[in-house]
Amino acid sequence: MTPRPPRTPEPSRPTRRALLLTGAGILGLGLTGCGLGTSGGFVPSGQAAGPIADVDLSGAKIAVGSKEYTEQLILGKLAVILLSAAGADVTDLTNIPGSSSARQAMLEGQVQMQWEYTGTAWIAYMGESEPIPDEQKQYEAVRDRDLKDNDLVWLPPAPMNNTYGFAGPREKLEELGVTKLSDLGKVPKDELTFCVESEFNNRNDGFVPMLKTYGLTKGKDFPENNVKVLGQGAIYQATDDGLCTFGEVFTTDGRIKALDLLVLKDDKGYFPKYNVAPVLAKSVVDQFPQVADLFAPVTDKLTSDVMIDLNASVDVDGEDAADVAFAWLEDQGFITG
Repeated sequence: MTPRPPRTPEPSRPTRRALLLTGAGILGLGLTGCGLGTSGGFVPSGQAAGPIADVDLSGAKIAVGSKEYTEQLILGKLAVILLSAAGADVTDLTNIPGSSSARQAMLEGQVQMQWEYTGTAWIAYMGESEPIPDEQKQYEAVRDRDLKDNDLVWLPPAPMNNTYGFAGPREKLEELGVTKLSDLGKVPKDELTFCVESEFNNRNDGFVPMLKTYGLTKGKDFPENNVKVLGQGAIYQATDDGLCTFGEVFTTDGRIKALDLLVLKDDKGYFPKYNVAPVLAKSVVDQFPQVADLFAPVTDKLTSDVMIDLNASVDVDGEDAADVAFAWLEDQGFITG
């Protein structure tokens, strides 16, 4: 398979590349003695219930961070609510502007807990160019490296995987009989149309090698003008409107649900894995090992479909991230109001 240099698709918007560039630029501003410059806002509180009812974190002082886009805000608020419900003294430092700043906050000890993606850590933070195709092995590699080098503990990851993907209108894809990327080869040429953003289209680890992995060649198996290059934010609606049959998406974006798009299965494992996991300072886990019991049952419930629903509640329905996190925890029986 063609080597794939650093790429990090996790955020719904803007792109990880933009975030990294932005984060690098604002790093000095975000981590000065004035603090992180976040705007945590109000977070509802409740009592721990169900499988986490007996977890006691009294005496723990934990600052929770997150990046500034929807999915990270929801996960960050979820952690704030959980830790508070277990009796920890929690400081809400969610909404840190820029991935680099969020990472640096953990490395410098200003934040003791935040959710992170395996692929992001491996490629963007640890400088690796080759993702590990197996989800568990990718997690273990990141877990072991961050513990050894940075005293950061990665708890077991969630099933959700916020990676790249291709999606199309459900009704249209069902009509074509397409459910996975390896089905693309049986789609008629005039229907084999794509909407992609420019970076993915041009990268030597992007669209063309993905096609090659699935036995297709642009210009041979379909005309080059079957590919429309759009801004990332425009691809979802353009795909739903029929400008193309298949649009490049991030696999936990709320617009997938809102527009009833069907994400094709990456059955040859081309795209890197971006499973999210709770990451904590080793000092916290050493002193309060029961924190693992707090996150384990919650993390297990965070599937890609769940994150699509939660992201849609914020991005499509306009709800507050903290309210969405609390309502989900309450609905799952982890919290009582």
